[in-house]
Amino acid sequence: MKTSVLKPGLLVSLSVRVRGGVLYQRKDLEAEHVDESGAKVARWETLRNIPDPEEFDRATQARSKARGLVVGVCCPSLFGLLCPNDREKDLAAAVEEARAVAQGHNAAAMRSQIEVFVLVGRIAQDDAEAARAIGAEMRELLEDMRAGIKAADPEAIREAANKARALGGMLKPEVEGKVSEAIAEARLAARELVKRVAKAGERAADVVAVCSVRAIEAARFSFLDLDGAQPVTSEAPTARGLDLDPAAGVPPQTSAPVLPQLSLEV
Repeated sequence: MKTSVLKPGLLVSLSVRVRGGVLYQRKDLEAEHVDESGAKVARWETLRNIPDPEEFDRATQARSKARGLVVGVCCPSLFGLLCPNDREKDLAAAVEEARAVAQGHNAAAMRSQIEVFVLVGRIAQDDAEAARAIGAEMRELLEDMRAGIKAADPEAIREAANKARALGGMLKPEVEGKVSEAIAEARLAARELVKRVAKAGERAADVVAVCSVRAIEAARFSFLDLDGAQPVTSEAPTARGLDLDPAAGVPPQTSAPVLPQLSLEV
């Protein structure tokens, strides 16, 4: 199977944070030392001081809203936020709106400021490493759906299905269609489990026995060959490394060119 399962898209590194509004003081209670078992131990306490709780709550809510605007046009994944090329204008508009939310808070706040930063890089649709990474995550989600059905766990099924639906936006239409069929099959199983086991009191094993996983298996098979795929030579620029550290908020340096920074300082 070829690795061209992806839509061409963007790798989005997003950082939205509140600066100020809270103070932390640390007091050491027991210096680091070696105890009787040979382990190193230490003890301290931390005092958190929020001078203006109402403003800090507003800052936290505004930060969540600003982040949600950008995340809402992307496909969340283990490797960061992904955005198909056909939503690039939506992404730019969402970033501008997130900046407006931050600026609105900052104009009225006395103790806290919200900062919004976005960095964007290109992912080619024939990037073999990207295809393997996203394919591995999708296989895991499909396996989670199957395992949730086997365990008669509707919540686990729905959680995996929701994540797969979000990530499916980065797949080519023919592959996304197979994933959509698998999601529909999993959600049907979840509804049956709730209706017949939780509400009607039937035995979970009896309901699981008639729940189909055929579409889930077919979708999972679509990604199996990606592990052994060889990188595809392409003239298009590619983002080679997708292993982002979400805490850092900035993608690792790669050989791929980075688009002009959409990020915004406020």
